[in-house]
Amino acid sequence: MINRRTILSAGLAAISGPVVTRTASAQAAMSRITAYAFSFPALEGGDIRLADYSGQPLLVVNTASLCGYTPQYAGLQELWIEFHDRGLMMIGVPSNDFGGQEPGGSSDIAETALHHYGVTFPIAAKAVVKGPNAHPFYKWAAGARPKDIPRWNFHKYLIGRDGYIADVFPETVEPSDTRSKPPSHGRLRTPDAQKLPREN
Repeated sequence: MINRRTILSAGLAAISGPVVTRTASAQAAMSRITAYAFSFPALEGGDIRLADYSGQPLLVVNTASLCGYTPQYAGLQELWIEFHDRGLMMIGVPSNDFGGQEPGGSSDIAETALHHYGVTFPIAAKAVVKGPNAHPFYKWAAGARPKDIPRWNFHKYLIGRDGYIADVFPETVEPSDTRSKPPSHGRLRTPDAQKLPREN
């Protein structure tokens, strides 16, 4: 004999089945989103659209002007000079999330990054990089690599040519550190060939 509980259970299962399927489909679709789907407002106006660099490796670094790691701007600029012509894109993303070390506005950020350190790679406008109000790129990255989220300023995401996170370097890894250098070039260690600009 079929009781009321069995009928209700079967009915609920039938109703929730499509919902579960839609949720699974949505999650599968989310996993296909690449870094190239995002953009950042630029420090000096306009947008830095990552789609413009599709197929190129990309280094995204959250920065701060008053941090003990701020001198990494110099090492990042050296990487930019060495690898930009071979396709590496780099973006600095100022953030006040850690220790309140980026309290100023655009002109203060520009003074530090552009004038003091001579940075020529693109710098985004100040953004949130952690928590529920994080910039969409950082939410995507946290979903893709939840154990590798920024814990301080100058955390680095290396995006491979396929648009997915290829490697993550914490703030303690200097841009010139041998751990972040590939055997063939001396920069940006990469487990697979699609991450790094190729030498000509």
